[in-house]
Amino acid sequence: MRISTKGRYALRVMIDLASQKGDEFVKLQDLSARQQISEKYLEGILGTLVRSGLLEGARGKAGGYRLKCNPKECSVWDILALTETSVAPVACLDTKKNPCKRAAICVTLPVWTELDKIIHEYLGGVKLEQLAKKAQKIRGTSGIGKDWNCEL
Repeated sequence: MRISTKGRYALRVMIDLASQKGDEFVKLQDLSARQQISEKYLEGILGTLVRSGLLEGARGKAGGYRLKCNPKECSVWDILALTETSVAPVACLDTKKNPCKRAAICVTLPVWTELDKIIHEYLGGVKLEQLAKKAQKIRGTSGIGKDWNCEL
């Protein structure tokens, strides 16, 4: 399983918004600058997150984006499930796209099924609030300033 750029960027932006003080809208330009992601690419990601109900978008002078979901409840899984084509570790588990004809006799299927379960449980257990607190701590103590996200 490999998380795409879109998934990584979506997670970074959600952490950024969750770590902001207050309930104000954050401008696209500010998110773009802080995360070092082009505005055009970021607009597409933000659109997906707005349509899913995780973010709220507003137009105009005071417009921008803000969290609509509760950071205590929103997980990394929630975000990646929206932005990734598949989060399954192997194609045969993505039965909607590629039903496996060997499932009944496949010796390795239980291994991949268990791995998929572990990934889902782990990512589902990592909440946005946890990551936002880490981001605030890093910004406050490391001297990194506004540009606190890593690029893997």
